[in-house]
Amino acid sequence: MSPEIKTAPALLSMRFNVLTLAAPATAATAATTSATLGWPGRAMIMGWMAFFTGGHSRKDAFFSYICLAMGIAFGTGAALAVGGLTPVIGSLAFGPVVFVVAMIVESLGALSPINNKPAYFLGLITFFAAHQVPGVTVFLKLAAVAAIGSVAAWLAYRWQSFIAGR
Repeated sequence: MSPEIKTAPALLSMRFNVLTLAAPATAATAATTSATLGWPGRAMIMGWMAFFTGGHSRKDAFFSYICLAMGIAFGTGAALAVGGLTPVIGSLAFGPVVFVVAMIVESLGALSPINNKPAYFLGLITFFAAHQVPGVTVFLKLAAVAAIGSVAAWLAYRWQSFIAGR
């Protein structure tokens, strides 16, 4: 995923060491920022991962993040829908809700540039892994911290590309 340096004694070169340090330093900064804000670090990591599900241009990174944020929104909506349907149909509520969400994600897979299905699923995972009561505030918090991760991954990639001379 990272830009590679094509030098013989790569492990001994200063360039390799700086290149290797670029992503962890950026990740540590993003994690510290998330923790300082009291936001869940897992969501930051999901944002970082979403960056690598699409292209690496600024535009591609933006749309990967949009798909991730939409996935978080779909998770929020799904949790609310299951909560509303469960008193009426019990555990059968999961079937239609999952069907509808999966149908939406599959349909959006044909709509460029928001066709990044892995990022949608990362967004769904982000919501459900947070174990939060669904609502606008939770969505905004998760989307914001995921944005920190996506931006950090893009910055780390750009920094590594610069160091590698690309």
